[in-house]
Amino acid sequence: MALRLTPPTKNIFYLSVVCAVVAFVLYVLGVFGVVEGGFASVSHIAFWSVMMGWGLMTAGVAMKGV
Repeated sequence: MALRLTPPTKNIFYLSVVCAVVAFVLYVLGVFGVVEGGFASVSHIAFWSVMMGWGLMTAGVAMKGV
């Protein structure tokens, strides 16, 4: 049983995965102190990147029936 996504839904899914990966990388780099600007600012950017990915995923689920 395969999940078949339409082209707009597939693109939104890929964008949400990219946002989640970027957030994870920023968080890890902030924890290890690799990124300048302090942990709080990097963590803040990572949080909003995850929220953008979640919003895109929600939009993709809503558009699946379209």
